Amino acid sequence: MATEGEKEQVKLLGVTLSPFVVRVCIALALKGIDYEFIQVNFMHPKSELLLKSNPVHKKVPVLIHNGKPVCESMIIVQYIEEAWENKEPNLMPKDPYYRAIARFWVAFVDDKLFPSMRAAFFGQGEQLQKEVEVTVTNFLLIEEALRTNDCFAGKPYFGGDEIGLIDIALGGLSAFITGVEKATDSVLIDAEKMPLLSAWLDRFCQLDVVKEAMPDPAEYISVRRAMMMSPPTSN
Repeated sequence: MATEGEKEQVKLLGVTLSPFVVRVCIALALKGIDYEFIQVNFMHPKSELLLKSNPVHKKVPVLIHNGKPVCESMIIVQYIEEAWENKEPNLMPKDPYYRAIARFWVAFVDDKLFPSMRAAFFGQGEQLQKEVEVTVTNFLLIEEALRTNDCFAGKPYFGGDEIGLIDIALGGLSAFITGVEKATDSVLIDAEKMPLLSAWLDRFCQLDVVKEAMPDPAEYISVRRAMMMSPPTSN
């Protein structure tokens, strides 16, 4: 559990336009944790601090807490919940079944949804159309879960009355979602076909902590292409 003096003890290595870094920024803001943000320039050679902190993947985000590095965005978010469990809100369900469900959908976002969006972002012609269709199908599965799963149905967020693990995992990608739609001239989340998901996204993006952490989609489109041409940030 975290102690006093958090400001001096917490650092975040990241790139402001990375959706995975955005996830960590949102989690830290929700918990009210002061930290030092260290911008990593992906166009330059990787810094000694980054290579030392994440020698396996050599990617951001990396949270450094009391000198100890934690890597991978959703592992970091879970670490934040456990390290600062005395701080509200709770980012993870207390019930073990609900927690397992949350982890399942987080894995779905990272293993299925994000790769299809990334492929659509760089796709052309038939390949672009195929990846857009795959992405829409993935979003429809999430819409169905919002409608039928007892863990989420009738609640404003995946985490219930407050945002939680899935909200951060999926919501952290919101600028990327908008960027893909604009770059490919497509609609990934149709308000008519996905009313629950569309309403959730609007609700999530109106939160002050989200507005402060989220990059501008217009800037995201041009810069993200350059970022993705280099080795991608970790998830």
